[in-house]
Amino acid sequence: MSFTRDDLEMVLRLLAALLAGAMIGYERSYHGRPAGFRTHALVCMASSVLMLVTVYEAHWVRAAAESIRLDPTRMAQGIMTGIGFLGAGVIVKEGLSVRGLTTAASIWITAAIGVLAGIGLYFPLAVSVILTLGVLSLFRWIETRMPTQSYYFLDVRFVHTSGLKEDALRALIERHGFSIGNFSYRLDGEGRTRHTMVLRTTDPSSAPRLAETLGTDETVVGFRILPTGDK
Repeated sequence: MSFTRDDLEMVLRLLAALLAGAMIGYERSYHGRPAGFRTHALVCMASSVLMLVTVYEAHWVRAAAESIRLDPTRMAQGIMTGIGFLGAGVIVKEGLSVRGLTTAASIWITAAIGVLAGIGLYFPLAVSVILTLGVLSLFRWIETRMPTQSYYFLDVRFVHTSGLKEDALRALIERHGFSIGNFSYRLDGEGRTRHTMVLRTTDPSSAPRLAETLGTDETVVGFRILPTGDK
């Protein structure tokens, strides 16, 4: 069985897509994400395969080749639209937090890199892989050192007769470096006062310090501090 130049080129493009997807997927697997090494490799290679269908249309649209012209960009659009379903599958909402957005974005860019492999644009493919790995690794390091605001959901219950008043509770929370929003009141069936609120801070140590203070307060029946946002 002899291989034509086009056959070898197609194999090269598939291998390039496989390698590019595997490199990005390894970074995701290393950080414990469910969509990792194999998922990204398959996504990138699948995008490349679908683009090969249109790039090498002459190999399979032999009849009326002069009168039929396929538009490769429509296949690329279909790939990027369809990959949204896979990306949505890795996004998980846990309480007030959303996890998986970065992995979904990495799947999306991996599909786009597969399209580059399918049409044989190797230089932008290599640059895209380097930039993607830089965003996923180097930007992670930068992000941990950037001054950013963190949001928390606080649910605290007090003994009704001796719980902290609103002014005292606000002052306690603000002393720990938080600003308060959406303060609410509730009296449950057991005669306990319950407050819920959204807290904002730029100090990562604020939440542990507040938890320690609330844990030693005898009037506190129970509390819960939940971080919100993307993970």
